[in-house]
Amino acid sequence: MHDFEAGALRWGPPFTLGHENAGWIHALGPGVAGLEVGQAVAVYGPWGCGSCARCQVGVETYCENPAGAPVPSGGGGLGLDGGMAELMLVPAAARHLVPLQDGLDPVAVAPLTDAGLTPYHAVRRSWPKLLPGSTAVVIGVGGLGHLGVQILRATTAAQVIAVDTRSEALALARDCGAEITLTPGPDAAGEIRDATKGRGADVVLDFVGSDDTLALAAAVARMLGDLTIVGIAGGTLPVSFFSVPYEVSIQTTYWGSRPELVEVLELAAAGLLRAKITTFGLDAAVDAYRAMQAGKLEGRAVIVPTPA
Repeated sequence: MHDFEAGALRWGPPFTLGHENAGWIHALGPGVAGLEVGQAVAVYGPWGCGSCARCQVGVETYCENPAGAPVPSGGGGLGLDGGMAELMLVPAAARHLVPLQDGLDPVAVAPLTDAGLTPYHAVRRSWPKLLPGSTAVVIGVGGLGHLGVQILRATTAAQVIAVDTRSEALALARDCGAEITLTPGPDAAGEIRDATKGRGADVVLDFVGSDDTLALAAAVARMLGDLTIVGIAGGTLPVSFFSVPYEVSIQTTYWGSRPELVEVLELAAAGLLRAKITTFGLDAAVDAYRAMQAGKLEGRAVIVPTPA
């Protein structure tokens, strides 16, 4: 795949792209209950085996029986045909489809199935550390980061500090609820320390994952805090006894669970979570990828099928 070294993924082409999906049910297979043709739904993206301990509680991202999954660590648009196909075949519909509440538009909802779910999972696992008086730092205010800011504001009492190199991204962070916005540089860690009365951030969410951003994350984390690496820029963080604050928990996360997707959609239905999107017709899908690669895409691209 374009952004990964050979062998990094457990599947490869050919398949049709489109891993963030929402739409309307076109047809139902035999035995499917509780869903109707024409119903608006969101697609839970990672498809596991459905029978291991992780899958049975809806955490198919971490399926422990990859041989029994449709494709290991993937799903529609990630190893199997996704939402840019003429029709998307979704196995195990009861597990992988979430009905949308009235008023939710599939075009607006589609990015929430990953760009919303991924930061939601990262924030949710740190809720016990995001008490009143706490601080969360979001590094990278792109397609996931701007939703991460909204999720922090909607679900916690933490002060939110956003860091990005781009002025337009920082403006978006402020629109999403960040109280403090900063550009990275030699003074950034000190500014964050000053804003936290010298203590550091209780939770740092790195949506970039480069050497530089990970170094900043470690420099501003508070003792007993969480440092969660969400971005896949390929950076590394040296960890030794004295290299990070005492008892900082460092973790990576991948996507989120089906129950968490239901919660994400509840936030959207309540008007508390909204992706900034740019829509493209299916015949202009390549333009969306080019804009993303050039760093000219603000928020998330949504490919809308061309009317017949």
